[in-house]
Amino acid sequence: MNIVIIGCGKVGFTLAKRLLEENHDVTIIDNDAEHLQMAQSLDVQILVGNGTSFRTQQEAGVNHADILIAVTDKDEINLLSCLIARKAGNHCQTVARVRSPQYFQEIDYIRECMGISLIINPEYYSAIEMDHLIRVPSAMEVDTFAKGIVEILRMQIPEHSALDGMRVPDFSQMFQRQILVCIVERGKECLIPNGETVLHSGDELYVIMPPKMIRPFCEKAGLPFKPLKNVMIVGGSTISYYLARRLLRSGASVKIIEKNAERCEFLSEALPDATIIYGDASDHGMLLEEGLAQTDAFVALTNMDEENVFLSLYASKNSPNSKKITKNNRLDLNEIAVDLPVGSMVSPKNITAEYISRYVRSQLNNYSSDIEAVYRLAEDQVEALEFTIKEESQITGTPLAKLPLKRGILVCCIVRGRNIITPGGRDTLEKGDVVVIVTTHKNLNDIGDILATRKDVG
Repeated sequence: MNIVIIGCGKVGFTLAKRLLEENHDVTIIDNDAEHLQMAQSLDVQILVGNGTSFRTQQEAGVNHADILIAVTDKDEINLLSCLIARKAGNHCQTVARVRSPQYFQEIDYIRECMGISLIINPEYYSAIEMDHLIRVPSAMEVDTFAKGIVEILRMQIPEHSALDGMRVPDFSQMFQRQILVCIVERGKECLIPNGETVLHSGDELYVIMPPKMIRPFCEKAGLPFKPLKNVMIVGGSTISYYLARRLLRSGASVKIIEKNAERCEFLSEALPDATIIYGDASDHGMLLEEGLAQTDAFVALTNMDEENVFLSLYASKNSPNSKKITKNNRLDLNEIAVDLPVGSMVSPKNITAEYISRYVRSQLNNYSSDIEAVYRLAEDQVEALEFTIKEESQITGTPLAKLPLKRGILVCCIVRGRNIITPGGRDTLEKGDVVVIVTTHKNLNDIGDILATRKDVG
């Protein structure tokens, strides 16, 4: 597909890189030549100019583009760029990043009025992910499928766990085939398990299950499942606002520490049930005075990624049993911090790229299925995809054991109506099913892509 991206900040660059990996043709527009310098390492066309200019969009080829994606740091520029693209392009789909809570409250009206195909709010979806991590304290990552009917969670097997030394088939039997191990990470090794795989303490597992099975799994695995009711957030950003709203609705106690007095006033009015502290969290003594040692969860959400890492390290030292969540958008910092005790790292730019990548794939001509979700797991080594089967095909009606699946493909879950099926060899895929696939293959666009071809066999 031909795709035009307006804005070459962290999100625009990450998105361009992702779309190139999926074999799309990409053009990037930015009015700052310095921003475009980092894009020169990519196989993209770059154009210095104003994304809200009709002439600039024409020069970028919007009249031949399939999708225009506006991800500058200004909501108004993104919305106006999409509006112009709708008028300038021939059937060009448009995607806008919109971050303001004020606009987001009117999102349906704005999308319909301006004819925008998709509006993505990275702060809102980051808050949802953080809320999931707080809801499931043992989880290092939570991804939702089939509108919340099932979830894939990343958890580490603790020492002396009942799972240590257990074969994957025995694991399945322990939980009456309601939980399936999708991926096993062991050091640098990433495995899609089979019947011979044995689990060990220290392994990081990606397991798929309905939410009701999370507690039984944690109890049998020896993982904590204490609801987190006391949450400290450092930084009064938009993510903090969205996260605090969700936590307060669930009955949690929320304390936000923010060093900007004007922002504190806004948060005090917008979140009357939260405790808003005016202060600088880099003063570690203040964190201790405000109850860091007693908090259930510590969330570092300042605007500086490095500061977030240092704050979480300090929290790890002084509140070792609390859940730590660290916002980080820098890939290089993520590689450094991956082995540090900073808890779960959440990247709004990667969340944005995932949502937009999912939409782009959904626009490809797939007649037998729709892609509803795409997640990159295990440091981008594996993809988890959700398909809805729209019609009967060579993939339907045949027992899974008889389907010629590609290597590196695991059918994890079938949702048929409200029934959840953990697939076995005798199960079949049928029209109307929601299917979750985990694979080492990248860029699957249709459920039929899981089948091996002669080229794959050769």
